[in-house]
Amino acid sequence: MVTTVTSFGRSGTFDWLYQRITAVILAAYTLFIVGYIFLTDDFGYQSWSALFQNFWVRVFSLVALLSMVAHAWIGLWSVVTDYLTNRMMGPKATVFRVLAQMVLGAVAVIYTVWGIQILWGV
Repeated sequence: MVTTVTSFGRSGTFDWLYQRITAVILAAYTLFIVGYIFLTDDFGYQSWSALFQNFWVRVFSLVALLSMVAHAWIGLWSVVTDYLTNRMMGPKATVFRVLAQMVLGAVAVIYTVWGIQILWGV
């Protein structure tokens, strides 16, 4: 069972469940955006701006952003721990894993803050 500090959930089962839930949210958001693009007659800056003036679209976009960050973190954590560091042995593997997770975590935080700033104009 996975129980480390860098895991997103409390266990591998929770990570698996979060991964599935976030995938459904991202699929729904993708369908919404693609549907809006194809079903809008006059698609341009004005209609796009008007869409994102709606509070519920901003909330849905925020939920999608947070879902994308959580989904990416779980996936990248799995790749780093399973495929990269298991091929190496010893303390070098631990140092490499921690550094990779720190960089990926910093990127995730930066993208999250940047996305919130774009959505809400903070």
